[in-house]
Amino acid sequence: MSNDMNEIKKVKKVILFYNPSSGSGMFKNNLDNIIGRYQEAGYLVVPIRAAHGHAINDYLSELDQETYQSEYRQIIAAGGDGTINVCVNAMIRNNIYLPLAIMPAGTANDFAYYFNIPNEIDKMLDIALGDNYTYADVGKVNDRYFINVAAIGQVVDVSQKTDPTLKNTIGVLAYYLKGLSEVPNLKPVRVTLTTPEKVYREKMYFMVVMNGESAGGFKKISPDSEINDGLLDVLLFRNMSLLEMPAVFMRVMQGSHLSSKKVLHFKTDKLRIEAEADLPTDIDGEHGEKFPLEFAVVHNRLKICTLEDNMGEEK
Repeated sequence: MSNDMNEIKKVKKVILFYNPSSGSGMFKNNLDNIIGRYQEAGYLVVPIRAAHGHAINDYLSELDQETYQSEYRQIIAAGGDGTINVCVNAMIRNNIYLPLAIMPAGTANDFAYYFNIPNEIDKMLDIALGDNYTYADVGKVNDRYFINVAAIGQVVDVSQKTDPTLKNTIGVLAYYLKGLSEVPNLKPVRVTLTTPEKVYREKMYFMVVMNGESAGGFKKISPDSEINDGLLDVLLFRNMSLLEMPAVFMRVMQGSHLSSKKVLHFKTDKLRIEAEADLPTDIDGEHGEKFPLEFAVVHNRLKICTLEDNMGEEK
């Protein structure tokens, strides 16, 4: 009996942080399949349900810094960008360096899109149970971290007020249908962007600070972004007339907006944003930070499970 107990203790564990209400709820219907695949591979799954509170942070804070890497194989984050954001913030705050497997199951899966994570659960599991990895940077704004995008402007406030049921039913399109209906009420706001290289003073409607390529379902909003280059991509949509908006909107859809004079674009590893008004902000789809905003990059902080191994392509 004691030998059996010793064998159980030697089995490596996997932390499964999942959001049962993400997207269509597809993930919770596959929970048994996920646990079964890991058991067959010889791992013990520790499920942690994402809910109001700090469940993942509390669990990671209790891990023994001396032994956790020998006890655990990885952390799985199953849900949308917001779920992954919570998981990554908990990992960084608790100094946890386990590999991260992503299982996209939310309304917005832009971070997973960058790594070409498939939508089929068995293919996700193949990647998670494999041994291929890619490094990824993490953005930081004030005291919080983000994996994909920080958005700033009045349109953010519109998206945050969108009915969650509507978001889950028609996805990210809900953000923009609602946002477009509010366009006549939008007003440009003066902002100051300070980087180590230059200071920009602009009047803008909306801006994003990107770590990845896509945001809100737009696959090419920052086509030049690289997830591990140690830089953030800043895109600011300048003051424009209502007649000019459709053309710029079409350029965003096509990924050709960076050449527009109505769009300011640059890369930096540090940024301070000040505004004449306390604009709404959003971090990976959740309510963001208050002004002023101080941005930085944590280079190659994450080791992501991917289909192909890119560990030799570290920037």
